[in-house]
Amino acid sequence: MPSQPIQYLKIAVPTPLRRLFTYTSNQSLSEQAIGCRVWVPFGRRRLLAVIAAETSTNTPNGVKLKSIEEVIDREPLWPKELWAMLNWAAQYYQHALGDVLNTAMPALLRQGKAAEYPSQLIWSLTPEGEHVDLTSLQRAPRQRAIMQALQQSELSDTALREQFPGCSEVIKKLSSRNWLQTYEQKGQADIWQGDGEAGPDLNAEQKSAVNSITDSLGQYKTFLLEGVTGSGKTEVYLHTIEACIKQGRQALVLIPEIGLTPQMIQRFSKRLGCRIGVLHSGLSDSERLHTWLAARCGDLDVVLGTRSAIFTAMKDIGLVIVDEEHDASYKQQDSFRYSARDLAIWRASHNNAPIVLGSATPSLESLSNVQQGRSNLLTLKQRAGNAKPPQLKLLDMRSQPIDEGLSDRLVQVMKTHLDNNQQVLLFLNRRGFSPTLMCHDCGWIAHCPRCETNMTYHQIDKRLRCHHCGSERRADHTCGDCQSENLLNIGAGTERIETALQKRFQDVDVIRIDRDTTRRKGSLEKLLQKVQAGQRQILIGTQMLAKGHHFPNVTMVGIIDADQGLHSPEFRAPERMAQLILQVAGRAGRAEQPGEVYIQTHHPDHPQVLTLIQSGYPEFARQLLAERKEVGLPPYTAMAIFRAEAVDRHSAQDFLQQIRQCLAPLANEQIQLYGAMPAPMEKRAGRFRAQLIVQASSRAKLQAFLARGLEHIENLKAYKVRWSLDVDPIDTY
Repeated sequence: MPSQPIQYLKIAVPTPLRRLFTYTSNQSLSEQAIGCRVWVPFGRRRLLAVIAAETSTNTPNGVKLKSIEEVIDREPLWPKELWAMLNWAAQYYQHALGDVLNTAMPALLRQGKAAEYPSQLIWSLTPEGEHVDLTSLQRAPRQRAIMQALQQSELSDTALREQFPGCSEVIKKLSSRNWLQTYEQKGQADIWQGDGEAGPDLNAEQKSAVNSITDSLGQYKTFLLEGVTGSGKTEVYLHTIEACIKQGRQALVLIPEIGLTPQMIQRFSKRLGCRIGVLHSGLSDSERLHTWLAARCGDLDVVLGTRSAIFTAMKDIGLVIVDEEHDASYKQQDSFRYSARDLAIWRASHNNAPIVLGSATPSLESLSNVQQGRSNLLTLKQRAGNAKPPQLKLLDMRSQPIDEGLSDRLVQVMKTHLDNNQQVLLFLNRRGFSPTLMCHDCGWIAHCPRCETNMTYHQIDKRLRCHHCGSERRADHTCGDCQSENLLNIGAGTERIETALQKRFQDVDVIRIDRDTTRRKGSLEKLLQKVQAGQRQILIGTQMLAKGHHFPNVTMVGIIDADQGLHSPEFRAPERMAQLILQVAGRAGRAEQPGEVYIQTHHPDHPQVLTLIQSGYPEFARQLLAERKEVGLPPYTAMAIFRAEAVDRHSAQDFLQQIRQCLAPLANEQIQLYGAMPAPMEKRAGRFRAQLIVQASSRAKLQAFLARGLEHIENLKAYKVRWSLDVDPIDTY
């Protein structure tokens, strides 16, 4: 029997190297094998990789090529449009294709598991176990509890062990008595079946927006839905999703944070009479794989998820929605540094589907696209129902008495609203008790030993934590220099404000919502349920409270420190400051009761603050765009940043200087290089950081420049230096 001819395959291996590797195969693989996973030997390791192309290349320069060891998939893992997007993303973000493909897989697929619903072990009672008298197990409470649980219903092995941690020995004893039995069952996705309830009537603006989007179903069009907070953008989403599903196609909905997921699931499942799947980091690996597979085979009508949901394989996308499109969390900040919003636009264009970018405070990039005719602007200027926009008022903090960050005027207004049995929301984007612990005698400050920053004091557990690198230690009782016990907590975080409020308002429930109070699974949902109960309460929190939440009984919002974004070296800081202020302000007065927003500031005469308060976000954004255009900053230019870090102060900067020497001959008047220079926070997590900024007159010129430059850069020896390239960075920090 003749042997199979040797095939030469280009394999994308998950390494930082921006190239494909040639392997051989004795199996007869068709073009359908492109996009399938394989096991390959790579150096001394065995790695899961992906077939990227077939090639007729003979053995290069007499080198003996390695052979792939095993083909895992019988068909490509991704549909054609998603495969094309992943290849485009690798090229656009100048990132290794193997690493991009690895990022786009659910964790279990990265481990080589089959792309099918894995089976799970199910526990149940045997006929003998069903007749056991549980009173006989009074001296074995764990056995009794498990038997009792299984009397109610069968349980998967995972569910049983989650409900009864450390129960392995107990299960063995019950099984040895022939009271328990198991069988295998194919897993299935956790699909939310919607109720399909009717929603409120749309106003004229909402109807116009829905009609514009639904008329575009079946063709690519980008819509920027600019709607003030509380204007009913979600209702527009729901109506357009319904229209998409009626055409037999799927909808992909991206939201910025996991904290918004419970509220969105509840609303979507109540209103949409269809199959809804959810994808976010809070799910187990098997849950994520099940939902991913269900979307790929068409068992889901709607996929709702955070940033990584953009990589969901879907059978037929007919509509893409990106809620809070301005949010920075859509940009991945390490490894493969993609923008989920921008990839969503690509997917919509290649699926002949409209995309809706929704926000009360659109990014300057999206507003610029409207100016250039690339996007269609839809506006919602009125709040839904009878809700009125909140009044924004500045509280001049200069020369005013302040107690734990709270002015007397702010406390008086809070008391008025609470006396009316209403809720008050206070916003401070700084968690912990105080951001600085200082010696009153000599000025010593508790610094992070690994970062150029102070450690934050957390009073509840008496610890100092660095919010940049995560290092922590027990709080100092004496000064690190003079051993004085006269230590001061300088500044205020949410924990300190919470403590002050509990003393001032002893008869009012104070709820703090930040990363520290929501670490445990389900804790955020429980806190939000308490808020939704509508009782007289004070809410204090970080930006977790600012986005998308509907609190109908909140009638007053207080922004404790609005000055944080006014003096930052980051050029996007004013834009983010305005977005955050208005997002927080939008939590007030969303129902029948009018809302008020009080903004504490030491700079009430600052031109940007006055423009935002007096003229609103559209005028504020117009002025910022004019400034960006004048000085040549994005979105009117394209930017990329080479970043490097090393354990010593000079290595990172020296390496970037070598990169500059590679790039300088390729630069011209339309390509500018800035650096190499230390990062604004030079030391972080024990490593010194530097950066080299590349600015170009257009994205096309930037891409061509980077592609040519990287051919030379990748030949440099980066001894003890980590480096990366960030295309379209969202910050220069």
